[in-house]
Parts: sequence; structure tokens; C-alpha cells
Amino acid sequence: MSVSVSSTDRIVLASRPNGAPVAANFRREQAALPPLQPGQVLLRNHYLSLDPYMRGRMEEGPSYAPPVALDAVMEGRTVSEVVASADDALTVGTLVIAPGGWQTHAVVDAASISRRLNPAGLPLSTALGVHGMPGFTAYAGLQEIGRVQPGETLVVAAASGPVGATVVQLAKQQGARVVGIAGGEAKRAYVETLGADVALDHRADDFAEQLRHAAPDGIDVYFENVGGKVFDAVLPLLNDFARVPVCGTIATYNTRGVQVPGPDRLPGFFSQVLRQRLNVRGFIQSDFNDLFPRFEQDMAQWLREGRIQYREDIVQGLDAAPDAFFGLLQGRNFGKLVVKLD
Repeated sequence: MSVSVSSTDRIVLASRPNGAPVAANFRREQAALPPLQPGQVLLRNHYLSLDPYMRGRMEEGPSYAPPVALDAVMEGRTVSEVVASADDALTVGTLVIAPGGWQTHAVVDAASISRRLNPAGLPLSTALGVHGMPGFTAYAGLQEIGRVQPGETLVVAAASGPVGATVVQLAKQQGARVVGIAGGEAKRAYVETLGADVALDHRADDFAEQLRHAAPDGIDVYFENVGGKVFDAVLPLLNDFARVPVCGTIATYNTRGVQVPGPDRLPGFFSQVLRQRLNVRGFIQSDFNDLFPRFEQDMAQWLREGRIQYREDIVQGLDAAPDAFFGLLQGRNFGKLVVKLD
């Protein structure tokens, strides 16, 4: 059985931002869906993930993935249901993680679908958060780059977010001393409930001093999600041979396309990398796709056992997506940001 759907409500990239994105950079429209070709499926999107990386896709400049074209639907991962199929391997009713984008329905190649979902009692939205890309980012970054050892000190920025909160809990399971950094008292207090040994508010006037007191023996692993002044406070505290997995620098995303004056600190930074033999490695979670099956199984078990906690920030309806995205880049969200589309 299949459902006949001829159009989709969608949000497209109307113009490229100069600095922080604004409403005029997006356009809401209804568009006809193309007929299914062999190997394609028609999806009904139930949940849309909003993530910081989307800001980079709005730019024309080089990145690890192509930019969103002007007048094209904004990209994003979705929890979707197959409602019509021209592919033998994907039957109607199958739940999947797909590149459904900022829209209610999508026609995609079956080969582009990264994962079939077996919820096993877990909320579908978790497949976009703790049991999906953000959770896997924490898992893979810690295992492959952070390699934290019992008794070491790990510091993680954006510790109340979906990646950082998972890092806090996984690092504690591995016997580390964990310092979590978040923005605002409510988020700082939440990080404490996750088991962090110390939780700090980076908005505090004496944040850098607080961090020094929180890491008296230095920092062995710094899981970078933010950049900016948080990194400035961390850098002098890194121990020799410290590991720095870099999966995001959200503090600077809205400066893309904007000329920011300042001193050239790159020579000093490289000198420190050399002198202290630091391992600073940027990564994309898909670099470690071979680990995903084990992550998927492990995380499902930890969630069912209550060993990993998570928080979601769910907004209702496609129209809410742009403003929610602006808030994400400003730190307004509290937990994994997801749009419920139906």
C-alpha cells in the first residue's frame, strides 16, 4: 500500500547570510514533488534535526560537504516514514533516518538513506540526538581521538548540549574527572545532574579563573564544541600530550562572511602544539562510520538501563524552524533541538 502525495511544504535558502542568518535568508513555499523513479522512495518527514553545521551549508565557501544551493530546500536529517516506494529493499511503513530536509515530504534515492530505525521502545526523536549523530559524535570522538584514561581530567564545552552531555556521561563511565562548561545557571546546574565533577558557567566574569581552580593538574582531554573565549581559557591549561577532538566551533559560526580584526595568534598556537606535542584533530562523525553499529547497540542498552540521560528541545511545526535555528546559534536551546513536523 502507498500514499499519493503530490506536493511538499518546504523552506528553501533564499539568500546567503552576511554574519548571523535572518528570516529573509529563508523562504517558505509549496512545491510539487517529482514522480518516483526506480530506486527512489517518497518520505513523510516526522521529525527534523536542527544542528549547528547547517550554518556552514549556507555559505558558498569550501567545506567538507557542498553548500545548499540558492532556492534549494535547506538540508537536514529527518526521522521519516516511507509512504511510497520504487525500491525493493524499502517497503512502505519503514521508518528511516534520511536527508529529508526542511520540508514535510521528500523524494530521495533509497541509497541516500543512512539508517533504518528499530525504535525498541525509545522515542523516535532520540534517533536524531543521543541515539543518532550527536551521540555518535561524542562516542566516536572520545574513543578515537580523546582516548581518555581513568584519572585523567577531561573538559568539555557546550556540556548541556546533545554532544557535550553525552561526552560528560561517557567520560565518567570511563573513569575520568570531568569538568563540564555551559552557558547560564540553568544549563550549568543541569550539567551537575549528569555527574560532572565540576560544572562551570562560561558567562561568569571570572570564568577563566574558575576553570584554573577546577583543573589544578591541567587538562588531558578537551572536547571542543565551541571555540572563542572558552578555548582561550582552556589553552594555557593543556597538559603535554593533551588530546583535543574538535567537532565544532559554534562561537564563530556567525562571523563567516564578516571580517574580524585582531592579532594573528596562529604562530603562538602552533608553537604550543609543537612544544607540548598536542594532538588537535578536527573530525566529522562520518569519519568513523565503522563504529556506528556498535554505538547503536551500546547506546540503546544504556538508554534503556538509564545509564545515559538526555534532554530534548522540541519545537512544533515547519514554520518554527528558522527562528529555532537562530536560537541554536545563539545558545537559546536547551538540549537537542528537534522540529516535530506533524
